[in-house]
Amino acid sequence: MSALNFDLDTAIDALAEHGWIVIPHALPAELTAALRESCLDVWEEGLFHEAATGRADGQARRAEIRSDSVLWLDQVAEQPAVAAYNAAMDEVMWGVNRGLYLGLAELESHFAVYPAGAFYKKHLDRFRDDDARTLTTVFYLNEGWPKDAGGQIRLYLDDECQQFVDIEPEAGTLVLFLSDCFWHEVLPARQQRLSVTGWYRRRSGSVPW
Repeated sequence: MSALNFDLDTAIDALAEHGWIVIPHALPAELTAALRESCLDVWEEGLFHEAATGRADGQARRAEIRSDSVLWLDQVAEQPAVAAYNAAMDEVMWGVNRGLYLGLAELESHFAVYPAGAFYKKHLDRFRDDDARTLTTVFYLNEGWPKDAGGQIRLYLDDECQQFVDIEPEAGTLVLFLSDCFWHEVLPARQQRLSVTGWYRRRSGSVPW
């Protein structure tokens, strides 16, 4: 039985047309709440680490660029809520491959906690020397997020970054966008902000067209 609260084919059509989509109430409220609880539990246990930018030898902590902390889901994959989330996102991956032929092979994802004041400056998700990241996913865990609390993801819709949409980080909202096409940033949050952020990857060197 599918855990998705939306029509996957309709979502894939929108993704094909625009390259991005925002889906409110994407997963059952019970699963969203369980993920939030899991995230907060491991946060309180001190298992997170400060997020870095770059990859391999170029990876470094740059607080002027991003100031969140993360925990990769493969470290807590045995938790029921995480396993259920991964199963739902596998369903999305299979549907996207069926509809868009992107050749997605796996999802790498982490919990992300933005303390009050945290942000992530404008960036692209695909690395210059590695084209495996193909489709970005963000799933929010913030119940009743206030309109004045900041923390929106600002998704730029043109190459000049003049047009954009701000997406509220409300619990249950799923955001998908092509990793190499959309510059984006996380605006400063005025209170703790929680999400599951990830990237569908194709196999290294695999180009689907």
